Amino acid sequence: MSETLILVPGLGNTPRLYEPQIAVLSSGRKIIVADHMRDDSIAAIAARLLKDAPERFALAGLSMGGYVAMEVMRQAPERVERLALLDTSARPDTPESRQDRERLIALAEAGRFDSIIPTVWPRLVHPDRQSDQDLKAVVAGMMRDVGAEAYIRQQRAIMGRPDSRPFLPGIEIPTLVLVGEADVITPPDIAREMADMIEWASLAVIPGAGHLSNLEQPDRVTHLLQVWLERPQA
Repeated sequence: MSETLILVPGLGNTPRLYEPQIAVLSSGRKIIVADHMRDDSIAAIAARLLKDAPERFALAGLSMGGYVAMEVMRQAPERVERLALLDTSARPDTPESRQDRERLIALAEAGRFDSIIPTVWPRLVHPDRQSDQDLKAVVAGMMRDVGAEAYIRQQRAIMGRPDSRPFLPGIEIPTLVLVGEADVITPPDIAREMADMIEWASLAVIPGAGHLSNLEQPDRVTHLLQVWLERPQA
């Protein structure tokens, strides 16, 4: 069992993203939530994480947090004991995604930051959760706490991320690749691609979840993370 678990939130998320998991996984280990708001590149966010981290740790990231986690593995693989990639992708941004990000950045820059959640909400969660106002309030609250300036930095960082696929076969630690069955942002086929490239990876597809799988199905995701944290190393 790892002494320290570092969690990296996604775009527009705060440590609140992982509240259901922290409540359970903090028993017997230290949990750190990485700062991903102050830098405008994935490489810089990863470097900040490594500067603040202990010598050895387990690492999990959702969406943007997964991009950061893969960059940490690129910069200092010897420091990571185990890796969890949740609802994320090893691919670089597509031209279509970049265009959509530029549109969202323009809204934030024009003082229309509050309109972003209604714009992106339908793509964030399972169709059955579209009308879940409590969940929507959590997501909107995190966005407000992040704020427009940090959100823009995060989007710029995501747009500039590298293609991590050539790097994945070199990962030789226990790895969990997890995705919501209805994730339309980083679909299950993308997760399978990553899992197939990592020798020690296990793949979990979460029923009843979209892109925010750990908030939509917290008990199921937390259990899988517990199993991952207790998985023996070779």
